[in-house]
Amino acid sequence: MAKKKLDAVKERVFLVVIDASEEQHHAIRYACKRAASTGGKVALFKCLSPAEFQHFAGVAEIMRTEARENAEKLLRQIGKTVIEITGQMPVLYVREGDAKEELVNLINEEKIISILVLAVSTGSSGPGPLVSHVTSRGALNFRVPITLIPDTMSDEEIDALT
Repeated sequence: MAKKKLDAVKERVFLVVIDASEEQHHAIRYACKRAASTGGKVALFKCLSPAEFQHFAGVAEIMRTEARENAEKLLRQIGKTVIEITGQMPVLYVREGDAKEELVNLINEEKIISILVLAVSTGSSGPGPLVSHVTSRGALNFRVPITLIPDTMSDEEIDALT
């Protein structure tokens, strides 16, 4: 029985939403440190906004391709940090659509995802639209626990938690 519990911990996957916010560093660090200490993995999710209507389909496709390439490049850059901390390549997800909807869909489709980790802005502009959604009735749509990391925490404080 103890072996089964240990295996379940090793399969823990911490999902971090990559959204170019200043506070995302905190979520990435927390997820990496928790994954490293529990034998888990980190997954990174980037959602692209749908291409605006274009008169020419070719222009929209070029814009979509460029946005996807930029997202993949960003995920690879962040992936280097994940590898440095965890020693493992992260699982990468790129989707197009409404970020809230795509996040729920991803978590419901990918059963390997165990925990959603989000960073919270404590600035005057509020916690951020995704965090606001998740902490309201949006949390009812998730099948996994949600960990919120305030942007006021230092790396040392995050490390001490994990």
